[in-house]
Amino acid sequence: MRVIAGTAKGTRLKSPKGAIRPTTELVRGAIFSILQSVVSGDWTALDLYAGSGALGIEALSRGASWVDFVESNPKYRAVIKENLALTGFTSRAKVYSCSVTKALSVLDGSYDVVMLDPPYSDSSLGDVLVSLLSSHLVGPDSTVVVQYSIHRQLPPAVERFHLVKSRNYGDTSLSVYRQEVRN
Repeated sequence: MRVIAGTAKGTRLKSPKGAIRPTTELVRGAIFSILQSVVSGDWTALDLYAGSGALGIEALSRGASWVDFVESNPKYRAVIKENLALTGFTSRAKVYSCSVTKALSVLDGSYDVVMLDPPYSDSSLGDVLVSLLSSHLVGPDSTVVVQYSIHRQLPPAVERFHLVKSRNYGDTSLSVYRQEVRN
């Protein structure tokens, strides 16, 4: 697994051993192709269910000024920290040691981009998405990107957020939510 674009392009990232499903380069490329039209300048990201940290590190490589990583598994957190050191992004990130549910209640501020890549077997994704989209972590210009199994369905709208793109890549579904714009 490697960083596919930006300042750290080509850097090989470590991947935790065990039951982790790293985001493929194809899906990471698709995510950032979508994001390039909605983020610019000084933007921040939140990488929930961070695993190896590949998504958040790709965001840093492509211009994010700051990324918070949330990962409950200590082995995975150690790999995220190693990958941040490998890419030179340690000073532009923080790794949180807690569940995603806990993170939604303790993190402060709003993010421009929030990325969720939970285990496909995690049945709480719908509830987490509702909690996230009704939280202070997302604002009027936030973009939320969710990866999940093609065998799962997500709602077309939650709170003021609406599904603006949905694509399938093999067994991965990718959905992008943005807030409804009112005139």
